[in-house]
Amino acid sequence: MAEAAVRDGFEVVALDLFGDADTRAAASQWIGLGEPASLEIDDALTLAALRDLAHRGDVRGWIAGSGFEGRPRLLAEGAQLLPLIGTAVSAVCRVRDPALFFDVLASHGIHHPPVRLGALARTLPDDGARWLVKDALGCGGWQVRPATPEQLAELPAHHYLQQQAPGVPMSATFVANGRQAVILGFNEQTVRRFGTRPFVFCGVVGPVALGTIAASRVQAAVRALTGAFELRGLCSLDFLRDGDEIAVLEVNPRPPASLALYGDGVMAAHVQACLHGVLPAPPVKRERVDGTEIVFARHDGQVDAALARRLAARPDTHDRPNAGTRFAAGDPLCSLAASGATADAVRAALHQAREALLDTLETPS
Repeated sequence: MAEAAVRDGFEVVALDLFGDADTRAAASQWIGLGEPASLEIDDALTLAALRDLAHRGDVRGWIAGSGFEGRPRLLAEGAQLLPLIGTAVSAVCRVRDPALFFDVLASHGIHHPPVRLGALARTLPDDGARWLVKDALGCGGWQVRPATPEQLAELPAHHYLQQQAPGVPMSATFVANGRQAVILGFNEQTVRRFGTRPFVFCGVVGPVALGTIAASRVQAAVRALTGAFELRGLCSLDFLRDGDEIAVLEVNPRPPASLALYGDGVMAAHVQACLHGVLPAPPVKRERVDGTEIVFARHDGQVDAALARRLAARPDTHDRPNAGTRFAAGDPLCSLAASGATADAVRAALHQAREALLDTLETPS
């Protein structure tokens, strides 16, 4: 997100956990928000950083990325210190309330996999279907697990059950102004099993073509949800596609990972939509397909100077760790980008690049 904003002409202060090499290179300043190994944003550090930036006088506002939608209190306190350029905190809370979200879908006739909320989420129906436990405040699929009776006895309030459904995991990347929205493109998501977590988000490829009927159903869902929840700026809609049928899963009310597929202008469009209500023109059809994929480490290790240089020398790597960074097996190491004529070609290129990169970690420098 920081790199995209800089490409669009903004001066950027980056706040995150990792301080990746390319993020620090793009930003005029980087501020850490906690211990990277914890994967947990520190409230006090975040609020202190936003307070200091507000006192500078030259910072217009801040854009919340992945993870903040699950921290509504922190998001609200941060917005009081420095203007939040994005969907309002109250709207984020509403769109992440399963009862409200699925009521809106039902009222507009938008299909979604069956859900069990509240007291019903504490029992599994005897219907032979597979059910999943989901955390309404989670992201990236890490929190999605098969439902078992043992889990449900002590299920937290913001968790719910959703029936596992067939289909290709997809998303629609769009820009909204609280009333209307423009879809930038449709994307196919890469989802894999990691240990006991069967639905971890690993990457995205797009834009891809969607049939007329399915596309019109996604457009109707985006339009309805934008108006109902006053979504603003870059957002994404996650759904499953099964032929012409779609099943809506959730909305990400903040800039999604798929923004990397849509080139220059996306962060400028986000700011224009949030601050001025101006939406971009509908996208022109393009022939090229882009993709990104997160590379997860096979083993524990440490990024030495030689590995840091090798990663920096590869034009297809992003989110590169700094020399000295320690990582455990399963930790995100960096991300890869690829382009091609088709989604399959891009996925193949990403697979080949991922395996080659991981193999280099097995080879002494």
